[in-house]
Amino acid sequence: MGIFERDEQVDYLNALLGEAENRRGQVVLIGGPAACGRSELLRTFTGQATGRAVLALGAACSPAEQELPFGVLGQLFHSAALPPETESEMAGLLAAGISAQGGSAAQATGMDLPQILHSLFLAVLRLAAQKPLLLAIDDVQHMDDLSRRCLLYLARRLASTRVLLVLTLRDDHLPSAHCPFRTELERLPHHHRLDLEPLSPGGVAEMLRCRLDEASARRLAAEGYAVSGGNPLLLTALVEDFRRSGGVRAQGYGAAFVNHLHRGDPVLLQVARALAVLGEGTTAEETAALAGPDADTVDAALRSMTASGVLAEGRFRHPVAGLAVLGALSPRECEEMNRAAARLLHERNAPTGRIAHHLVAAGHAPEPWETDVLLEAAEHLQLDGELRSAVRCLRLADTALGTTDRQRAMIRAELARTEWQLNPSSAARHLGSLTAAARCGQLDRRGLPTLVRQLLWLGKESEADAVLDRIHGAVREGGGGGTSELRDTEMWLAGTYPPRARGRQLPVPDRQRDDLVTPGADPGLQAVAALCDHLARGRNQEAATHAEQVLHDLRLSRRSAWAEEGALLSLTTLLYAGRPDTALAWCVSSQSEAGPGRTAVWRAVLAAARAEAAIRLGSLPEAVDQAQTALAHLEPKAWGVAVGLPLGSLVLGATRTGDHDTAARYLAVPVPDAMFRSRYGLHYLHARGHHHLATGNFHAALADFLSCGELMRSWGLDLAGIVPWRTSAAEAWLLLGNRDQARRMVQEQLARPATDNPRIRGLCLRLLAAVSPAGQRPQLLAEALDLFEDCRDRYEQARVLCDLGRAHYALAQRPRARMVLRRARHLADMCAAAPLAHGLLALPGEQRQGRPSEKPESAPALTESEHRVASLAVMGCTNREIAERLYVTPSTVEQHLTRVFRKLGIKRRSDLPADLATDRQGGGRGMQGAVLRPRVTA
Repeated sequence: MGIFERDEQVDYLNALLGEAENRRGQVVLIGGPAACGRSELLRTFTGQATGRAVLALGAACSPAEQELPFGVLGQLFHSAALPPETESEMAGLLAAGISAQGGSAAQATGMDLPQILHSLFLAVLRLAAQKPLLLAIDDVQHMDDLSRRCLLYLARRLASTRVLLVLTLRDDHLPSAHCPFRTELERLPHHHRLDLEPLSPGGVAEMLRCRLDEASARRLAAEGYAVSGGNPLLLTALVEDFRRSGGVRAQGYGAAFVNHLHRGDPVLLQVARALAVLGEGTTAEETAALAGPDADTVDAALRSMTASGVLAEGRFRHPVAGLAVLGALSPRECEEMNRAAARLLHERNAPTGRIAHHLVAAGHAPEPWETDVLLEAAEHLQLDGELRSAVRCLRLADTALGTTDRQRAMIRAELARTEWQLNPSSAARHLGSLTAAARCGQLDRRGLPTLVRQLLWLGKESEADAVLDRIHGAVREGGGGGTSELRDTEMWLAGTYPPRARGRQLPVPDRQRDDLVTPGADPGLQAVAALCDHLARGRNQEAATHAEQVLHDLRLSRRSAWAEEGALLSLTTLLYAGRPDTALAWCVSSQSEAGPGRTAVWRAVLAAARAEAAIRLGSLPEAVDQAQTALAHLEPKAWGVAVGLPLGSLVLGATRTGDHDTAARYLAVPVPDAMFRSRYGLHYLHARGHHHLATGNFHAALADFLSCGELMRSWGLDLAGIVPWRTSAAEAWLLLGNRDQARRMVQEQLARPATDNPRIRGLCLRLLAAVSPAGQRPQLLAEALDLFEDCRDRYEQARVLCDLGRAHYALAQRPRARMVLRRARHLADMCAAAPLAHGLLALPGEQRQGRPSEKPESAPALTESEHRVASLAVMGCTNREIAERLYVTPSTVEQHLTRVFRKLGIKRRSDLPADLATDRQGGGRGMQGAVLRPRVTA
């Protein structure tokens, strides 16, 4: 192991050896805590002494030889350094001593034990007369009794001899470690005591420099001292760990730690095991109660291990140490100690979380009081966001003996709800037994809607119907009790799983008051029910306002079983209401938050909603990335029927970026049939239709869009904010060459009530322009462009600009067309809409124009008025049209443009950066004001 920071002790021993050489014999006792280098110091000194014409004899004591008479002296005098006759004499005397101890001295040599001890002393004197003698004995606390008596006899008579007796003794500071042998030695005038301590930080750094390269030694010095406490044994193992893996290993440091405990007093091992089992935060009283000894003994053991560096303030210096101690326990020992710890903590009214930890570690079927503790602990763990620990508690509680069917069903329902937040697939195995329990009336009625939600999410429609029947039956049997839960459930079903709600409308008697306050009702269910009610009635603004309130409440608490459902429904409601920017902002802020409750399901929901928001804002790469993230957090099987949302966003985003292979690959992912009987299936069908449209399969695309429409009409959810199936079908009809059908679809959408969503109206106007005479197209497309700018949909802006450029070409307005197409190309590139950008190259003059110029660095120097004028000029508006739009004179417009050209370092309008119109500040509204015109309604 080597020796460090022991030069002073070696010099002291050499000085004492010099005294012995001058016939002033000395006795030295090297003490100190375990594994602090006593043996290494003794070996180093003995090795140096042999170079000074000193006869060095050594021995090492061990617990295994503690009962062997004269075992230590036998080692000491059985040495090649002794003359053969002396070794033979010593062996004879030791044999006689053993016989005398057994009462057969007369038959042996005729000497009793005191005479034999004196004869051994004389033999030692004869050896010392020839050459100074060093007797070095390690770990004398394990020495046998006869050897101890002989050494005491010798030590008392060494004052005028050439003998140096050096002994090492581990000092554990324990009551059981009291050593009369040490007391006798300390009375001698020629006795000396050397106490070793763990290495200092400097000693640790020196050892690391000798074993590692200089850079590693400097980098690891502080950590090496903190983890080893300066204990040479642990530090040696730690150095090897650093060499092999760069960190602390169980096979190295951990094994050395356990080895150190086994070398000490058994009490040390018992206390270390108690510490490891009880963990952080335990008290000395708890440790003593679990370890067995009294509090004073435990306190002494803790002080001893702290003195040796293996503990810091009564705690393990590194988690690997505690894990290594636990790993050395047999399974039975581990179970027994954890059960004992649980009982101990329960008696002391410790927090239920600590007690439950030990019950789970023990793993036995819990008793009634233990089941109560596990359930209470699970509830607290869920509040703290430690769901995996809560699941372990509930799984153990589920194995309890003596519980009733109702209690077992309650535990399993809570287990399913908790596992659901981690992975719905893992909770699926409980739903069969819970459905059976619901049919038998063993589940609380307030938990039945949650079970329905879980069953429908996983596509188990028949089981969900059975539970719904039970809810209806409970309401009828209870004389109206539970009406609130049923009504909320039906409203939620109507907005999410419409086929399940058909024919299940609950008749409420006129005399029954619809209370606003329903004690015991689940606020999460009430929230999603209200959202679905607004959605089904087409109340977009009320729905959006309520959705924001629900999201605010969820930010404060996610304890409800409906938290994830509420978040997903609220975010999609904002999307349907035409507020994707609000939904996106909430997703981004929630994804960046740290803290409890960030489960895989929660992260997946946020990513899926963010993907759909990105689609509606034209951020196609982000949509694809977030949808893939959602499917990474939860595999498609765990998504259940809701997989239609992330898959739809991913397919649509990949299709619009031109990555048709990726879109086709995700369309090949198996989806449950029940998905098409939920709102989530609409997103999937709509995205698949656009993939067919982009790949030339127009009839398949039309079939998907019309299927969306048929489902939405039959469900009473014919809302274009969910998926604009009519405008999509109109696109398909146009590509199939049926302009009349396309016009009919668009006019039907425009004629529908509450068509106040700017995105939907913009889609209608773009398609209406496609089926209108050439002279009307710019006016329609300009209004559509303004609408898409209002809702910040860059992809649809690019499509409108593309159509507007074509319209200008058709009217022989080539300069204006080129300006518009430059901006279309810029927006298409921003969206990564490769097919759209590629299509622009096929237009007249676009190949010559090339890519739009980047916005000069001086662009931010433009004033707001200059920015407005320049953005309209980018659109191809004349000075007069710009003047009419901004209510200024053409001369003022000319002056503004002159300053813009000078600031941007350009000479003509065609050099204006295309993105000036994209991120303009306030004021102008593109082309809409360039020509005064009425709004188009049909």
